[in-house]
Amino acid sequence: MSFDFLKDKNKKIYFIGIGGISMSGLAEILLERNFKVFGSDIKPSLITDKLSSNGAKINIGQVKENITKDIDLIVYTAAISKDNLELVRAHELNIPLMTRAEFLGHIMKGHKYNVAIAGTHGKTTTTSMVSHIFLNANLDPTILVGGELDAIGGNVRPGNSEYFLTEACEYKGSFLKFFPYIGVILNIDADHLDFYKDIDDIQNAFVNFAKLIPKNGYLICYKEDPRMDKVISECNCNVLTYGFNDGNVLAKNIKFDEKGCASFDVYAAGEILTSIKLNVPGKHNILNALASICVSLSLDVSKDFICNGLESFKGTHRRFEIKGIKNGVTVIDDYAHHPTEIKATLSAAKNYPHKKVFCVFQPHTYSRTLNLFKEFTQAFNDADELILADIYAAREKDAGVVSSSMLANEISKTNLKCSNFHSFEEIVSYLNQNVKNGDILLTVGAGDVFKIGEMYLK
Repeated sequence: MSFDFLKDKNKKIYFIGIGGISMSGLAEILLERNFKVFGSDIKPSLITDKLSSNGAKINIGQVKENITKDIDLIVYTAAISKDNLELVRAHELNIPLMTRAEFLGHIMKGHKYNVAIAGTHGKTTTTSMVSHIFLNANLDPTILVGGELDAIGGNVRPGNSEYFLTEACEYKGSFLKFFPYIGVILNIDADHLDFYKDIDDIQNAFVNFAKLIPKNGYLICYKEDPRMDKVISECNCNVLTYGFNDGNVLAKNIKFDEKGCASFDVYAAGEILTSIKLNVPGKHNILNALASICVSLSLDVSKDFICNGLESFKGTHRRFEIKGIKNGVTVIDDYAHHPTEIKATLSAAKNYPHKKVFCVFQPHTYSRTLNLFKEFTQAFNDADELILADIYAAREKDAGVVSSSMLANEISKTNLKCSNFHSFEEIVSYLNQNVKNGDILLTVGAGDVFKIGEMYLK
């Protein structure tokens, strides 16, 4: 299907799973541009309510009767199973189908300066940082981010310029459907091993992503990642690197305030470029900021817009988000679901004022828990106590080969106090009896673990 399809606003476009954070963003862009938008989800939500109020026609429940012959295109995500009743019916009626990634790629074709931010960790935060800079510079960008960002009132901002900014997820090779002018690779780590064979397979996907960037475009990447040299050597575009000790753009003279937020000098070609003050905690956010700075420099955004944009960024929902304080206990929520991310989050928590850190972790998917089991047992060293919720299944089914209780047993051998409860109510009851004034209650995971912090606060 050609890009010309998106020039006909009378076409009926149907989204299976329209309430998802990524699908809803695409739907909002189309609604803003006066397309006819239809879709379905398994249950109502604030997202589906918002889409409906903006003109989308949404079915709650996914049954074959929802799919009719007058639908011109169906968009679906990689998470939709092949036996989904709506997808099966679409095949029966020979309705054109397109994955979310393919559809996003077609939308990107309509813009000149496409910025696609990839990497195993940090995509949402970095995309949000760049969003703040672009908004500060009045570039009027279209933005798709994988989290809720207050500056744009949600996860999407339809713009009216040549600038398009999006996260680029590597799951099932989705980002290989994109058309980046600037491609950012924050890091390369082992994840999504239910799809990729091993870390080398993952690295090759990022190599192929970099090859999508045109000769006059830019690859921006973290030079100190050991997997990045191969990517750089095989791309055919301009390259701008960053790091602490190696790269074109460096962070030096780093200092942290009492809440773990960094200030640092930015050096390029051996000379100081500017000084930055961040309002989000953690050393990892210095790297996210450097990537954002490199994106901005490649588009000739001025230093003042960069500094003001980064300083105005105070975080994205579910990324070290302070949810509230009760009886002197600070409740913080973070989306981290990979061992590397968990270590970074706990490192940030360690630098935040506290007596003890009670970490509540909900593993995300059986495959990730199994494939990275050993790494998970070593990821929580900066916690004073760990409580495990049961595994959040997401798109998977329990085959009985791995569980949170098995993980808890193994972690307990490291002398970290660790327990597993099977309901959120049990966890909240335990927390009420054990957390004290001055402690941090940190909920961590990509599922619905944030509800535990909210239940505690109530």
